Amino acid sequence: MELIEKEKLSTLLEKFKEIDPILIVGDVGVDKYTFGDVKRISPEAPVPVLEVTEEWQKLGLAANVVDNFKSLDVPSTICGVVGEDKGGTHFEELLEEKGIKTWGIVRAEGRSTILKERILTKRQQICRIDYESSQVLEGSHEDKLIFRINDLFKGHSCILISDYSKGIFTEKVCKTLIELGNKNGVLVAVDPGRSTNAEWYKGATLLKPNLIEAQAICHSFGYYDKSVEEMAHILMDKLELEKVVITLGGSGIAILDKTVDDEVQILPTVGRDVFDVSGAGDTAISVLCASLLSGASLKDAALMSNLASGVVVGKRGTATVTSSELIEFHEIVSKKA
Repeated sequence: MELIEKEKLSTLLEKFKEIDPILIVGDVGVDKYTFGDVKRISPEAPVPVLEVTEEWQKLGLAANVVDNFKSLDVPSTICGVVGEDKGGTHFEELLEEKGIKTWGIVRAEGRSTILKERILTKRQQICRIDYESSQVLEGSHEDKLIFRINDLFKGHSCILISDYSKGIFTEKVCKTLIELGNKNGVLVAVDPGRSTNAEWYKGATLLKPNLIEAQAICHSFGYYDKSVEEMAHILMDKLELEKVVITLGGSGIAILDKTVDDEVQILPTVGRDVFDVSGAGDTAISVLCASLLSGASLKDAALMSNLASGVVVGKRGTATVTSSELIEFHEIVSKKA
């Protein structure tokens, strides 16, 4: 197991507070959790009956990214689209409760605000219920989002595209974001969607797919049965990227930075009992971007990202991480190494 040095970790975390704001553009919604005990099977059908003991709601999808930045004391702004409905109002209330501004949120008539409800017991997730719209953003709503992005961008040090393939990332939106970032010399990071045309990400600085997403993108270019190392090079070449990070679940994280060398490195995961993986990718991209903006190399940023993912998978539900938790977890795994 390879860890970032403790002193370097602490220094970078302190620098998080000094970063100019990060602009997150993405699919946003609410995560609801219904938790309880199962003691019997329903007499109506062969399904478990959940006796509810607890319910809670929190920011979900790309809004979980901004929630992670808030936990890490990194200034950020969120841009996204919600419905002109009760769900949209509740989503904005959740932002305000966290002290996050709602300026970048576009309300769209005829579109439902995304809600994902997870039904849980202590042992497992029984099911997930999704209420969502994924129709392609178009017309006045697309124009409003682009206007809001251009209006809010000044003073931001990074553009983070958090794509959950729920329809807001049209070719026009993607190209606007990447051109805006490149024109102003700021980092453009992409957490890609599974059904978005990968060509639309061309010219971004960094792409962070998971293994399945990396395979799907390579397939779209006609490449099959490639190793992780080969896929990283294909993504770098075809999408004209500077950095590639492929998360590999329990197998770690693969990184490639063409500004350093042409070698793909695979860093092992930080061991921990996994309780819930939901939201771990949001935490990973949050820490990755904040670390790079604080002056970390891609390798050190990936090591910090690995550490952060190790913290959140041990929590219940879509979770965030704090600087103190990162330092504490670093001490725990250092003793085991």
